[in-house]
Amino acid sequence: MAALPECVELETGAQPTASVIWLHGLGADGHDFEPIVPELKLPGALPVRFVFPHAPVRPVTLNNGYRMRAWFDIVKIGMHQPRDLAGMQASCAMLGALIARENARGIPATRTVLAGFSQGGAVALYTGLQYKQRLAGIMALSTYLPLDGFALQTNPVNKQTSIFYAHGTQDPVVPLQLAEQTRDELMLRGYPVIWHTYPMPHAVHPAEIEHIRAWLLSVLPNA
Repeated sequence: MAALPECVELETGAQPTASVIWLHGLGADGHDFEPIVPELKLPGALPVRFVFPHAPVRPVTLNNGYRMRAWFDIVKIGMHQPRDLAGMQASCAMLGALIARENARGIPATRTVLAGFSQGGAVALYTGLQYKQRLAGIMALSTYLPLDGFALQTNPVNKQTSIFYAHGTQDPVVPLQLAEQTRDELMLRGYPVIWHTYPMPHAVHPAEIEHIRAWLLSVLPNA
């Protein structure tokens, strides 16, 4: 099993009955989405453990080899670019180890959501679509995934798992077209994608937080 990364953890109540494992974007860390947890205003009847892992520090080709937290190396953003398959697979294994730890702590995969922003969203999609156990849901924020570029082998066990997919119409980092291409391919393959766009750049919109809350309540009903 892959080594577990350092993580920030927040619990919305005692004895959590569900988990959300949320991966940050390039150059950020596990604290990046920590402030969103209280903004979600989840009910007390649904105690959730939020797990925010820190990506390893590595050189990133896109940023002239500068070392930063990254889930995999990026050469250039786009559908037809070289891919760091080894880095993606390592992050996938790490995420699988985090899911297994939640299982060991009493939360099954069916009560676990994989979430991520930007590069973290790509890892969440890549892992969730292939994962061997049914998940509660997959949240992909401001991201894209070239399904051919990472040699994705989807697992039918998550064919009906809800995918919350959100993107900014003014995103200068990950163009909306890339997300739309990924969305269209997922829907063509029969995945139930819930799609939202917001008038924002590479960020999170206040309305998006409300939509995330509603979606979480739908995929994590009270145990």
